[in-house]
Amino acid sequence: MNRHLIKPKRLSAGSVVGLVAPASNVEENDRIYYATEILQSIGFRVKLGGHIYKRNGYCAGSSAERAEDINKMFADKEVEGIFALRGGFGSIHVAPLLDYKLIQANPKVLIGYSDITILLNAIHVKTGLVTFHGPTATSPFSDYTLAELRKVLCEAHTAIPLAAPPKNELKPGVVERRNRIKKISEGRARGRLVGGNLYCLLRMLGTPYAPDFNSSILFLEECGEKPYKIDGMLTQLRLAGVLQCVAAVVLGKFLAKPMLPDSELALEQLFADTFGDLQIPVIRGLMIGHISDQATIPIGVEASIDSDASQLILHENAVT
Repeated sequence: MNRHLIKPKRLSAGSVVGLVAPASNVEENDRIYYATEILQSIGFRVKLGGHIYKRNGYCAGSSAERAEDINKMFADKEVEGIFALRGGFGSIHVAPLLDYKLIQANPKVLIGYSDITILLNAIHVKTGLVTFHGPTATSPFSDYTLAELRKVLCEAHTAIPLAAPPKNELKPGVVERRNRIKKISEGRARGRLVGGNLYCLLRMLGTPYAPDFNSSILFLEECGEKPYKIDGMLTQLRLAGVLQCVAAVVLGKFLAKPMLPDSELALEQLFADTFGDLQIPVIRGLMIGHISDQATIPIGVEASIDSDASQLILHENAVT
């Protein structure tokens, strides 16, 4: 495992960003045009991967073609950042085919979420490059999402809060209900940010691409799973010794399929049972996951958590 941290160059207006499909593709080409226009509207110039229009069942082209597009984007001196088109499935096949020496020699921003969790962590493990769990090119890019992305990728600030819920103007008698941060276990901790989609992280266990969880701040999100399946996944993390070695846990959005009318209560009880005896700070509800208002989380950099203040704070720049 490479423990030397490498930070990519920050993005700015006019930066050239590559658009690749490392996992699944979109249903129709018009969504690729849409994604290109979205990135252009942010101020980036866009270069498409050579196989961006390929489709191979539930994946976007063959594993070799998807890996080739990523390797070429890292090798291309004009390209300063790389956006995934979407998640889906397929990143696990691409990880063994990447040229990690090439990537390490040409550091640049790589961003995505969901299935892209595998590539973000694999590249960080193999090269030390800071990667970014955040929106794909087909994400909605709300005002919140765009502001959080710019804060992390385009600016250089330290001691900034990450993934805090949007600040809404509340009227008398009205209190925010949906985006609330909940304290599961008390405490403060500091460590490197590691994590992403829960199911994808499980797929990496036992492989050469699994993150080093020791003394890390582990962030997790999941979408579309019933509470009992989330229970199984968290139990596997515990039985693998992962939860016992982290410094803290940050839970983003867990959008469970309702199993019973009280499925939210089931999740609340599940999280209390899973993390309650670990004696580490755990908070839930940050803006991480399959949501419209989505934060950008840099993997590998130093952060801290204060459960009493319900905050995740970034303590070093993620870009140079």
